[in-house]
Amino acid sequence: MTKKIILAGVSAMLLVAVVIGAVSGVMRSTNNFKISSQEKIKIHTVSRSIESICQITDYKEACLETLNAASPDNKTADPKTIVTASIKATFTEFSQAAGKSKEISTETMDNMNKVALSDCQELLEYAVEELQDAIESSDEGDAENIRRRSKDLKNWLSAVMSYQVVCIDGLTQPELKANMTNNLGKATELTKNALAIITEITRLLESMKGALNLKNDVMGAVAGGGAAGRKLLNSDVGGRYPEWFSASDRKLLRATNVAPMRVKPNAVVAKDGSGQYKTIQHAIDAIPKDNKGRYIIYVKAGVYRENVIISKKILNVFMYGDGSRKTIVTGNKNFVDGTPTFRTATFAVMGNGFICKWMGFQNTAGPSKHQAVALRVQSDMSAFFSCRMDAYQDTLYAQTHRQFYRNCIISGTIDFIFGMSSVVIQNCLIVIRKPMDNQKNIVTASGRTYKYEDTGIIIHNCRIVPDRFLAPIRTQIKSYLGRPWKEYARTVYMESQIGDLIQPEGWMEWRGNFALRTLYYAEYNNKGPGADTSKRVHWPGYHILKTRADALKFTAGSFIEGGSWIKYSGIPSILGFKR
Repeated sequence: MTKKIILAGVSAMLLVAVVIGAVSGVMRSTNNFKISSQEKIKIHTVSRSIESICQITDYKEACLETLNAASPDNKTADPKTIVTASIKATFTEFSQAAGKSKEISTETMDNMNKVALSDCQELLEYAVEELQDAIESSDEGDAENIRRRSKDLKNWLSAVMSYQVVCIDGLTQPELKANMTNNLGKATELTKNALAIITEITRLLESMKGALNLKNDVMGAVAGGGAAGRKLLNSDVGGRYPEWFSASDRKLLRATNVAPMRVKPNAVVAKDGSGQYKTIQHAIDAIPKDNKGRYIIYVKAGVYRENVIISKKILNVFMYGDGSRKTIVTGNKNFVDGTPTFRTATFAVMGNGFICKWMGFQNTAGPSKHQAVALRVQSDMSAFFSCRMDAYQDTLYAQTHRQFYRNCIISGTIDFIFGMSSVVIQNCLIVIRKPMDNQKNIVTASGRTYKYEDTGIIIHNCRIVPDRFLAPIRTQIKSYLGRPWKEYARTVYMESQIGDLIQPEGWMEWRGNFALRTLYYAEYNNKGPGADTSKRVHWPGYHILKTRADALKFTAGSFIEGGSWIKYSGIPSILGFKR
């Protein structure tokens, strides 16, 4: 009840601030007024709103310090200033933490921790870059821009949370782990605060659309434009797609969906020497640094034994092969042999806008080597079509950002679809393999670490089946839909066919009662013998969704804003529900 009163107060105060700010701002610009009594009301109202906004954060003192520092005279604490200030403070802390990570001595470290520390340094640089993008986005335009770009802002901040977790989880030396955790303590607090602030400000702005429209109408009228006013930034429906999707790119990608040979690639990879390159990595490394638009790589049939990395600076790559069983990238790096999970991936893609079709990715280390990733994806607005990912533990590492998989085959044993991204896996075949003796199978492990992150694993219209080795003994080995890797794990199965190998309780604990109250697991309209929910777990965080409206927010159109970018990838999709 108290929280509702606080939030109502915040909404009312910000509403007054925006409306008064709109009117008084126009008056100042047209009549050159001095600070009026109305302006004083605005100042007082916004001052109170800062304190109220901080009540919804987990680290209130840090929040007050951040926002008051951005508005020492209480004159500029409008929604845009509040959001931008929270992100800038986070950026400052991460920049400092990144610097400190480079000062840590490696003299007493084993090789795995040396590599893990190097990973930390790289990940923290990624965090700084993501925060720079968020600052640039929040700093332009007005409150309407904050509302419109809120999904992007939370996407960047959720990725920042991921980088922290991956960094610390990769360290095994207790003293080093504690040192890094301490270095990142304030940065973690501020990231969570920023996520909470953006969530609440967006909610309030959504409820205040009428006030924002009033602002535009008043400005338009004063300027002589009538009630219509100016056109809002990017107000055209469906116009917000990534800048690299030019009109020619969209036409090109649609063409590849039906006739790939009509497309002229920029580079051809072939093991037999019939292309410009014999390895995929050589083709990636040869992409011109000043390349504009989409870069197309055709990988001919063959087994490519290499570990491929597409760095964060390499954007807009479209790669396609001759089929997921013909064009195969394979490797065997693994945790047991001394490689941190983050580095075991056979194929890792970080550059935004990556699209891949008709290729296979394998990690052949085997179940005894534990974590061994076939495909790791950090690329925002990335999409995979008719691809195959095969390994055992940790097959598909959907690490960060918005991702979409369609008509793919994903196989494994333990946590074989995992990560901290916002990912929709649609119309795919999910194959559970035979594990080692005394092991259990778990399909998913969501790494969502905070309640305001827009992340989670969505399995939509898929089939969950055993492979041919597990099938005869599928009732003797326990298999589960998922377990909570992190405290706010979120996984939803919708309209999928679930085989009888899944245990009646459906879901498995990670460790005792850990996360059972804070996770969000849900099922909606699934079918098959393993879809019976009558004996499912009774955890506070488990839900059976009753209506389409409840489930709609987890569809590709809503959860990853698929309507604004998937259609430009040339990949078919169901943005809502088929029927």
